[in-house]
Amino acid sequence: MQEIFIGAKNGTRCIMDAAMGNRHGVISGATGSGKTVTLQVLAEAYSKLGVPVFLADIKGDLSGLAAASQPSAKLSQRIADVGLTDFQARANPIIFWDVFGQSGHPVRSTISDMGPLLLSNLLELNDTQTGVMYSCFKIADDNGLLLLDLKDLRAMLTWIGNEASSLQAEYGNIAPASIGAIQRQLLVLEEQGAEHFFGEPAIALDDFCKTDLSGNGVINILDATVLTNKSPRLYASFLLWLLSELFETLPEVGDADRPKLVLFFDEAHLLFDQAPKVLVDKIEQIVRLIRSKGVGVYFISQSPLDIPENILGQLGLKIQHALRAFTPKDQKVVQAVAQTFRKNPKIAAETAITELKIGEALVSVLHADGSPTPVEQVFICPPAAQIGPISREQRADLLARSPYAGRYDQLVDRESAYELLKQRAAQQTAATASSSTPQKSAARSSGQSIAEAFLKSAARSIGSSVGRQIVRGVLGSLLK
Repeated sequence: MQEIFIGAKNGTRCIMDAAMGNRHGVISGATGSGKTVTLQVLAEAYSKLGVPVFLADIKGDLSGLAAASQPSAKLSQRIADVGLTDFQARANPIIFWDVFGQSGHPVRSTISDMGPLLLSNLLELNDTQTGVMYSCFKIADDNGLLLLDLKDLRAMLTWIGNEASSLQAEYGNIAPASIGAIQRQLLVLEEQGAEHFFGEPAIALDDFCKTDLSGNGVINILDATVLTNKSPRLYASFLLWLLSELFETLPEVGDADRPKLVLFFDEAHLLFDQAPKVLVDKIEQIVRLIRSKGVGVYFISQSPLDIPENILGQLGLKIQHALRAFTPKDQKVVQAVAQTFRKNPKIAAETAITELKIGEALVSVLHADGSPTPVEQVFICPPAAQIGPISREQRADLLARSPYAGRYDQLVDRESAYELLKQRAAQQTAATASSSTPQKSAARSSGQSIAEAFLKSAARSIGSSVGRQIVRGVLGSLLK
């Protein structure tokens, strides 16, 4: 059995079987209670076992995973508190990523891969507008028009608006007001920096699943310090896209002695805030099923109640740091959180939650048979790597020596919906200008310009050349 040592106190040791790592988990607690260090300890433990890790760095201090810890009085005290006899400071293999390409390698996805459901949630569309978005993806797919970036989507929406009358019989009513509302939301999204995320080259998910030459799992750190402040919805959409794409692409692995990949989603409440029920239901389904792909998902939030109940019930590892109960509402939260643990007659969980020290937590793991252990109160192990960020110079050096240096840096803008529609429209505008007056009049009387008619037939003629159906997108395999 491969073990992950989480913490200890007064001779009580809390150890998790790594084979249970794909049963997911939650780390919760008030600000400053020690959640980030706990995340760091788990990420290090998985990496040491050869399991690749992906995590989001919200506060900018997880880059310290790339450097070994330094001796200190606090470190020595925590080593003594948990009874470690073989502690060794060590750095971890790290790859830095950043949607904006500033503090890490660029991370991109295409509009088609994001899909209509998640994109509608990102744009905060109502039901009618969401229906139009689904129609847009289906029409693009039927007409062989790739949606790769924001300008492709804008061009497609404009074309659909112009062709609404001829498309109505096959795709239903497409209201100009809905098209306009979506276009306005796209402008807002672009202002938030989404044009950096949508495009090519898209990230290859296999690049998140690597080990180094020594067999340690590579820890992939997404710098989300700017992203969560500038566009929290884009941050949430990216994580949900990642989760669903992994589910759709990874093979089944069955039960194993350790996960194939572990994900840590910080500020987990952002994934579910204002998300429509249909999306939350699909997330719940993925969380339940993705463990068969060998993927473990760990949510980090101030309260476990930030996570929908049906998802929370699937999380095997529970680590609860201190919560404060200053108001009647706070007291109800503490009471509810205490009830999520399997009782231990030696611990009054409701009282303990409000009295935990920094770096101390209530912990429950899963037995080998899948049943939860009684809650234990322990000090979390100290991380072997540095607590706090590395310097800019250290980060720059790691980026320069990264195996992905230069792979994603240069944006590629290949021919897609925007270019095709623009090119055909320009050609037909020139052809129309050189045609005779009677021909122009006849075209106008038909209710559809020559350029529009040509665009429609030309696009349909290449429909069979699209290798991947655009309408699939995020969560597609679950919607079929």
